[in-house]
Amino acid sequence: MKKLLLVTTLSILFSSFHVTAKAPSPIISQCDEQELEKKAYSQCLDLVKIKIDRELETWENNQLFILEDVAETTGRQSAFNMFKRAQRNFITYRDSNCKWQFLAELPSNDSAPVYKECYILTTKDRINELSRVSK
Repeated sequence: MKKLLLVTTLSILFSSFHVTAKAPSPIISQCDEQELEKKAYSQCLDLVKIKIDRELETWENNQLFILEDVAETTGRQSAFNMFKRAQRNFITYRDSNCKWQFLAELPSNDSAPVYKECYILTTKDRINELSRVSK
């Protein structure tokens, strides 16, 4: 099995200049683009994206369960309803935030991986936030 490098640099085009990431998230490192061809790297990111979506769904369901319990105890649904709204807003934000990065890369072949990397990292940030508030 190929050994994956732990640290790679990701360049993302923002407007007319490049910003270089210090080191990619460990979740993206498993798809080290220096070891994989562009198509294989993109396919690997697709698999990570599926995995991270499942993880987010687990944390979302956990938070909904907690807030349902609070609603039953207190009789107030406001936190439950606001969380559902926040989650919908997160999905909209993530989509828009990653799409502008994708569009900024066009017509480069790197545009799809840029979108997927953004999607994965933004979702991972949301998971971290939900895990923090669930404790």
